[in-house]
Amino acid sequence: MTSTLNPYLNFNGNTRAVMEFYRDVFGGELSIMTFGDMGTEGPEAEGVMHSSLAVENGFALMASDMAPGQPFEPGNNFGVSISGDDEDELMGYWHKLSDGGSVTVPMEKQMWGDAFGMCVDKHGTSWLVNIAGTPPA
Repeated sequence: MTSTLNPYLNFNGNTRAVMEFYRDVFGGELSIMTFGDMGTEGPEAEGVMHSSLAVENGFALMASDMAPGQPFEPGNNFGVSISGDDEDELMGYWHKLSDGGSVTVPMEKQMWGDAFGMCVDKHGTSWLVNIAGTPPA
């Protein structure tokens, strides 16, 4: 698996409808994981924790609802996702992107089995880094 760079969008509770719309526009295979799939209970359980649209032409689009308790503000509803299985490459990106910025989710093993972290770089861009099946360094 090579590393991939993808846009990652956030929405205010309507991610499923938005991603179904994008699937109608671009075609492809849509996968959706809810907060409930990861153990959240109550009204937030139906929210989309992660969705991905893989299109035959190589396009990939990812999105989620804002996490419970996280405010939605137009302008903070996007990020750039880097994912793959090359731990050295991805950890190098993580360290450089987070240096001088702010870490919003520390790089650590997540419930889905991958190492994952989020940061805002020193220029204000939000980044999501996911290392497939790898413990954090």
